[in-house]
Amino acid sequence: MKRNMLKATTLAAVMALTLSGAAMASTTDAFDLDALIEAARNEAPITVYAPSGKIVQTAENFTEKYGVEAVGNKVSGSAQVEMMIREYRASNIRGDVVITGDASATMAQLMPMNVVETWVSPVIANDIPEIAKDPLVVYGDPAVWTYNSEVYDTCPVSNIWQLTDDNWKRKVALPDPLNNARFLDWFNQIEAHHDDAMAAAYEAHYGKPLVSEERSATHAWVKALAQNSPLPTDSGSAAGDAVGAPGQTDPFMGLMSTAKYRDVASGKVHLGICEGMVPFAGWSTPSYGVISTKTKSPNAAKLFLHFLMTEEGISNQTIDGKVSGNLAISPHPKEASGVQKIYKQVLQYDASTGLDDFDNRQDWADLWRIHFTR
Repeated sequence: MKRNMLKATTLAAVMALTLSGAAMASTTDAFDLDALIEAARNEAPITVYAPSGKIVQTAENFTEKYGVEAVGNKVSGSAQVEMMIREYRASNIRGDVVITGDASATMAQLMPMNVVETWVSPVIANDIPEIAKDPLVVYGDPAVWTYNSEVYDTCPVSNIWQLTDDNWKRKVALPDPLNNARFLDWFNQIEAHHDDAMAAAYEAHYGKPLVSEERSATHAWVKALAQNSPLPTDSGSAAGDAVGAPGQTDPFMGLMSTAKYRDVASGKVHLGICEGMVPFAGWSTPSYGVISTKTKSPNAAKLFLHFLMTEEGISNQTIDGKVSGNLAISPHPKEASGVQKIYKQVLQYDASTGLDDFDNRQDWADLWRIHFTR
């Protein structure tokens, strides 16, 4: 009953935010960015939490542009949630703005508890898809299936079920799902929204329909992958090293952040995206931009979110392959992976099941833990 009440609260919050967003859109013509800037200059400095250390430079750039003092602090996703809840309960706000590192926890905890709220700048609202407004998606952070481009001319895997076959046993590298809840959410998102695609991919690969005692095609795939002795790494960068290290003859396949592709130009790794992989070439988790409901500097916080949704404000993230929620922003010219060219093949996070993703993390962790062999 408690979980049902929380889910109802979440839905109510989402509906309320949707209505408020609609009201905001109707008053776009009346919005005055210059007035927001002036109001922000009369408020106390703000602190911004984000999972990337690049937020430090972003905050400095913001301060230089607007004359509004901001400080950026790198804070991991799990730590963000705990800190924001503690600060809210104590009415002692340190983090005025949060660029979230844990999408599901944001939807399951921070928003239903009214710890944070979202805001979309009317100046750029028309360039942001409706699905990316509630909460505001500052950027999508894609992880892509990757092969060693020194050994292979094209990706040797075209179907996700191939990774469960004997010829890829002990040869798939990915961040350890037990230490990275983002990947547990990935399992749940696939099952909740794309299980038919997983079943179709099975039939396409094996030439027959999936017959399994598992509750879903996704459940069967996760179990089979765990049993195929993959290499769990402590980061996407480590997975990239396993896949792309020079001089290999029989390299790993892997799932990793596009940020790892920065090392391709220097020759440290040889990486290529598995374009056309069925049913998805990767998956992307959103980093939401939210504001503490108890901030003493609401105008400065809103201005910071506005800044993040501009090319100037987000360029130090898009250079790593992150994709802005603002569709008017072009891919960064120095981005190494080329992920935006195949972004439609990347599974996008659906916030409508954020609470279920959060609730089901332990079940997916148990499935992986029980069947994992190495």
